[in-house]
Parts: sequence; structure tokens; C-alpha cells
Amino acid sequence: MPALPPRLILASTSTYRRALLERLGLEFSSVPPGIEESRVAQECPRERAVRLAQAKAAAVAAREPQAAVIASDQVAAVGASTLEKPGEPARAREQLALLAGATAHFYTACAVACPALGFAELHLDTTIVRFRALSAGEIDRYVAREQPLDCAGAFKAEALGISLLERIESEDPTALVGLPLIWVAAALRRLGFAVP
Repeated sequence: MPALPPRLILASTSTYRRALLERLGLEFSSVPPGIEESRVAQECPRERAVRLAQAKAAAVAAREPQAAVIASDQVAAVGASTLEKPGEPARAREQLALLAGATAHFYTACAVACPALGFAELHLDTTIVRFRALSAGEIDRYVAREQPLDCAGAFKAEALGISLLERIESEDPTALVGLPLIWVAAALRRLGFAVP
């Protein structure tokens, strides 16, 4: 364990991940990782989440080797379909119609790296979300009210989106929002951060 914990960086521009990390009460900065997030042929959703989390952490750690860098990526899938951020209301409604009555898997990978200390750890959380049957009217009202355009799966479980669900199976409820804080807090303690 280092005498003093290193400077902390969140390799993300996500407001959701920033808000989650703020819960730990630590001083940190957020920087964009600046990596290409394109798909790789034959890559399953969990592999994609792990690859992107590691790539984001590595990109920022290469520029800031003395810092502790946290990076995360989430990939959502229902059946053989991978769900991207919808970006527009019509696509959000399409995603929710696909999810209605179905079960989705949310793979949230998180990497913490500090090259100067030889520290590199990786975690993958799988959250299973069962959606209830949804009518077109319910989907329309939900999308109009919450505008979940920047969330894979087009819903926010931490807000009104919880009303769309039958069940969530998770070891860490913060992973579904984008950053598995139970694991992150433990990794940061291993690096010498006082959490709490």
C-alpha cells in the first residue's frame, strides 16, 4: 500500500459515472479517454465491455502514469441484439418495444490502473433485468417524460424507468447505472484511499 494515495482520475465523460464516483467523497478529475469504441467482429457483449474498459484505462494511464485511473464500459444485450444508446426518441421506443416482456443482460466492466505502482485490476459485473410487458402507450409516455436517450436500453432504473421492470438481479445496484461502486471502493482501498 502506498504511503499516500495517488491522484484519482475517472476516464470518462459520463455524467452518470461522475455522479456515482462522487458518492465516495474523494477528490478526482474526469478526462475523456479518447479511444475508438467501434465493434469487433464476433465479439460478445461481455468481451466488448472488458476490452473497452481496459482500453479506456490504458489510454489515460499512459498519459498520467502516476495517477490512479478508473475506467468503465457497459454493454447491454437482449437475446442476440446489442443495445446502444438510442440517441433519439424513435430509437428509444424501438428498444423498449424489444425489451418489453424480455430479459436483458447488462455487462459492466471496470478497470483501475496505476502504472507507477504496478497496479492493474479488472472487474466484470453482470446485471440481469426483467422487463414487464409494456404497451405502446406506456412506452410513449415513459420516453416523453424521462428522455432516456443516452442510456443503453433506453431506461433509467435509478429514476422512473424502475416502473418498467419486474425484477433486477444484481450484486451491485450501482453497476447498472454505469460504475460498480462496491468493487471500485475496494480497489481504491487497496491503493491506499480512505473509503469511507
